[in-house]
Amino acid sequence: MSEQFIVEVASEKHFHYAEIICTEMEASAKARGTGIAKRSPDYVREKMLEGKAVIAVSKAGEWAGFCYIESWSHGNYVANSGLIVSPNFRKSGLAKLIKQKIFNLSRTKYPDAKIFGLTTGLAVMKINSDLGYEPVTYSELTQDDQFWKGCQSCVNYEILMSKERKNCLCTAMLYDPADKKPDNKKSIFDFAKNSKILERLTRIKQATFTVLGKDKKINNLFRLILNKL
Repeated sequence: MSEQFIVEVASEKHFHYAEIICTEMEASAKARGTGIAKRSPDYVREKMLEGKAVIAVSKAGEWAGFCYIESWSHGNYVANSGLIVSPNFRKSGLAKLIKQKIFNLSRTKYPDAKIFGLTTGLAVMKINSDLGYEPVTYSELTQDDQFWKGCQSCVNYEILMSKERKNCLCTAMLYDPADKKPDNKKSIFDFAKNSKILERLTRIKQATFTVLGKDKKINNLFRLILNKL
């Protein structure tokens, strides 16, 4: 499968793909009924120019996928954001290749940073888990206002703010390089063992947050489940 694509750090030669990348990001968010921070083609080109993006192109020259790096809290936190795969190449395993490439790039550029992500998709959770991410509460993410401002274009932004940025429909996952040191005894999160729990949690959050007046205990429930994993 990997032979079908060129997955590499994006550069100026990929500028002409910026429009289609942004269009597909927006369409994908609408289709899922959730959202990712909306980005402009100029922003995507800026990430390419900085060497903070990964792009996948088919051997025929067709755009296939994209992801970029954002840093927060003076480089102490890094997010691999905007992961998108063209509809023509979904369910091919390409998302995993892109995530691996952007993860390696993040570790190279920010070796001591905590790498985090927010997602509603179990497939992305599985990929993140394979890379060493673990589910966490929102309090363990960056508190940089600029990061959370990026959620304004998400359809669930009002939910996020009503929870004082402590919870939302997305599941937070974090890779902490300090946890991977040989002398650290922290147990490794087993996604295969706990995927059903995460799936139920996601459904509970979705149901609870969309029913007015029935979400007072969801944050405590979230913490309780994570502590049991």
